[in-house]
Amino acid sequence: MGKKKFWLCSCFLGFVFAALNLGASAQTNSAPATDAPAKAELAKDPWELGAFFQGGTGVADRNGFTFVSAGARLGKVITDQHLPGILRGQFEYAGELMPYWQSFTPPPHVAETEYIYDGQTGYALLPYGGGTYTGFSITPIILRWNFAPTRRFAPWLQGAGGLIYTTHKYPPDILVPHGTPGGTSVFNFTPQFGIGFHYFVKPRRSIDFAANAIHISSASLGDRNPGVNASVQFQIGYTWWR
Repeated sequence: MGKKKFWLCSCFLGFVFAALNLGASAQTNSAPATDAPAKAELAKDPWELGAFFQGGTGVADRNGFTFVSAGARLGKVITDQHLPGILRGQFEYAGELMPYWQSFTPPPHVAETEYIYDGQTGYALLPYGGGTYTGFSITPIILRWNFAPTRRFAPWLQGAGGLIYTTHKYPPDILVPHGTPGGTSVFNFTPQFGIGFHYFVKPRRSIDFAANAIHISSASLGDRNPGVNASVQFQIGYTWWR
């Protein structure tokens, strides 16, 4: 395991243990057990305002990539509970803004690359980019299903779509001379799927945990679109309910 991956895993586990300790403390000092903060808050079709930190790693051919981001979320529970049994829950629409987004990739290097020219296949040593990429991300479409909560836990699943802008073309690919068309794109799209839960430490306050599978692709906005086919990113946050 690389240093960045070890750091991300350590941070995530540290946040989990800290959150559980906070939750246990809050439960000890909370109102009597007859209260049900999660059920009460979601029953009001509330607004959700939260801040979060997210980190993770690419998988398969992108296992050398790591990601770190932070931002804010705004959402609105817009339905009462529907569906029977374990599927029972409420629909929520939300969005996220991440003014801080970074991806750490393998350093610039030279690699033997196959090419086709005039019908002939050949190989050449070509320079590839790499290093740290900085930008921001917005996820304006988050469609979330909040399952019927227990006293403290409110689990959910979601599908979402967003956009990343980076100050350099991402992901790293074959370098092209400055000012010459080619390479990837500074804009990439992020279709994604996630699961998670809110843990209510007190009424109108929750600590949030999520795991997201995120695909990164420019949809061929650049001449090349190697993308990041899959990444797994973990999120921890804090939410105020109104």
